[in-house]
Amino acid sequence: MDLLSLIGVVLAFAAILVGAVLKGAGIHALLSSAAFMIVVMGTIAAIMIQTPGVAMRRALVILPWIFKPPHLDPNALIALLIEWGNVARKSGLLALESAVVEAPDDFTQKGLAMVIDGGEPEVIRHTLELDLSSREAADLRAAKVYEGMGIYAPTMGIIGAVLGLMAVMQNLADPSKLGQGIAAAFTATIYGIGIANLFLLPIGSKLKAVIHHQSHMREMIVEGLIALAQGENPRRMEARLQSYLH
Repeated sequence: MDLLSLIGVVLAFAAILVGAVLKGAGIHALLSSAAFMIVVMGTIAAIMIQTPGVAMRRALVILPWIFKPPHLDPNALIALLIEWGNVARKSGLLALESAVVEAPDDFTQKGLAMVIDGGEPEVIRHTLELDLSSREAADLRAAKVYEGMGIYAPTMGIIGAVLGLMAVMQNLADPSKLGQGIAAAFTATIYGIGIANLFLLPIGSKLKAVIHHQSHMREMIVEGLIALAQGENPRRMEARLQSYLH
């Protein structure tokens, strides 16, 4: 569990709700079904028009990563690769066949299977780097969905504010409705700016950081598997892989 993300979400809600109370507006001033429809539904509609279905589905899949990112412990990965190196030097690569199913993820399983099958190191590297690049690109496209929503949301807030002010202008003859109407108009602006800057844009940035970390760990795995395929001394392999921890 990523406590920073959890604490950040709690503080974001607290900042808006407590701030509204301290400013005298009250929490009720933030409740507006019209603002919700214009900003939230409008933002979702805009991003659905912009985004291919594959990227949208992937964006929903990786959203939980902001609280629980995929766990790839670099020290555990290095220890596992060194263990495989020792086994291979003592008993040969075929002795690692049972280790394929125990690999931490499908990427490592694929690479280890290629090593055991006797693939050329350069072919293995090229194949795994293509796989890594494809995974990273797909996940980054998904993360950009939230950045896109963060760009659209403030604009939707402005549209909501303008529509609210148009409604106010239609009731100029009734002063009792002016204050409430203007307040409701600005609620949409708060929705748009608040959702974008407290949630959507940070979510996009956090997901990008998680994705880059995953790619970095996979680059380390590629190096370890290539060293394994080349029959490199496990101690030299460990020294090389340790450089990925900095």
